[in-house]
Amino acid sequence: MPSQPSKTLDTFANPSPGRDFHIHIEVPEFTCLCPMTGQPDFAVLLIDYIPDQKCVELKSLKLYSWSFRNEGKFHEAVTNEILDDLVAALAPRFMRITAKWYVRGGIFTNVVAEHRQPGWEPQPAVHLQAFSQGSNTRG
Repeated sequence: MPSQPSKTLDTFANPSPGRDFHIHIEVPEFTCLCPMTGQPDFAVLLIDYIPDQKCVELKSLKLYSWSFRNEGKFHEAVTNEILDDLVAALAPRFMRITAKWYVRGGIFTNVVAEHRQPGWEPQPAVHLQAFSQGSNTRG
């Protein structure tokens, strides 16, 4: 098998470090093991971040996610571990990890963990008006 799980997170230089921009990543097949029962737990990971000098390389993120498959971790612990590892690798301006865990014993769990670079403030939101259908036609 050419690919193997790995705890290494590769990065590349942010192509636009002078601008805040939002990167949204979805990892739909995250798995780890329940530390109490050893049964598999499944989640969708949503990774949202505003990079500073580095961005995460997606193949390494895939192999990193795979590395948890045989590890027993509580939902809260693994979500925060992933945030800590990504922050250590990227030093982003902002990062939020949302782990949406599938039902286990009739209970769904969502865990959200955030990081903000000291002193970073988000830009004010810009709310654009939606154009009505046909607004670019004359008649």
